[in-house]
Amino acid sequence: MKRKFLSVVVACLLVVGCGKEDTQALKPPLVKVQQVKASVAAQEEDYSGVVRGRYETALSFQVGGKIISRDVQTGSRVRAGDVLMTLDPKDIVEQSRSAQAQVASTRAQLQLAKANLDRYAELFKADAIAAAVLDQYQTQYDAAQAAYDAAVAQAQQSQNALEYTTLTANAEGVISEIQAEVGQVVAAGQSVLTLVQTGELEVVANVPENKISAVSQGQRVSITFWATGDEVTGTVREIAPMADSAARTFTVKISIPNASNVQLGMTANVIMRETSASAIVLPMSAIYQTGDAAQVWIVDGGKVTLKAVEVVAFDDNAVQVRGLKAGDVVVVAGVNKLRDGQEVRTGA
Repeated sequence: MKRKFLSVVVACLLVVGCGKEDTQALKPPLVKVQQVKASVAAQEEDYSGVVRGRYETALSFQVGGKIISRDVQTGSRVRAGDVLMTLDPKDIVEQSRSAQAQVASTRAQLQLAKANLDRYAELFKADAIAAAVLDQYQTQYDAAQAAYDAAVAQAQQSQNALEYTTLTANAEGVISEIQAEVGQVVAAGQSVLTLVQTGELEVVANVPENKISAVSQGQRVSITFWATGDEVTGTVREIAPMADSAARTFTVKISIPNASNVQLGMTANVIMRETSASAIVLPMSAIYQTGDAAQVWIVDGGKVTLKAVEVVAFDDNAVQVRGLKAGDVVVVAGVNKLRDGQEVRTGA
């Protein structure tokens, strides 16, 4: 009888213990969650740039000839009107003298034609000649007048050519390059000097084609100069409409404020920030990756469901995503142990 009683007690204890284990097994797992909040996410891109003048002019003579003097060196600072180079003017001087002589000749012809016209006009009034004769002298006068006007224009052109033998600076700036030397014969329009105007500087950067969509005219960017450590805020002024055929990058020109420490050719670091008001910042552990698709577990009504998201950018241990709304409850730990529709607990 005693042995039978002990068997019953042991059996009851086993039943009670199994009941506790079953109860614990059926209890939903506890997960760590985060209620997402919309924030302004910023993504930074760094590019190297070079300081250049906004206006770079290739200077050339308007007439051809032999260079007899050069008054500047590479790096020379000049002002508007300063003489830079001079051509040998001897041939042009002779052309100018010839043109002046032609003016004197045509002037004499014009005076003679005017005197003849006046004389025959008086005879016509006295009915001494026919109208056809007067018309003939009128035509001679008109031709002489046209020849004189052409000679005067030619003389003025020769005088202008004489002035063109002196090359002057069109603005204040720095001579950045010299392409011709004394003794060289140059043609009209051939570049001999490059003048960089220093009144307005800019930074030129090259942006890859996969990043150019994030750059826009008028965009504010941060610029740091490597040599001085100065930091300024620039404005995107111009974006090249086509990528460079070799580098496959777009040239971006950024206007910068006048800075006394900035010199032409300095290296600059350009930081462009792309902001997105709809991005959500989550811990990296919240992402559930299946193939190429990024997903997160959303807790709704005590159950979890997968929701696809778009990854915008990575930042240390955080990730910026789109596709969620403020107020969503996201599982941020143990995402690989869950299944769709599973019940979970978000608290103890």
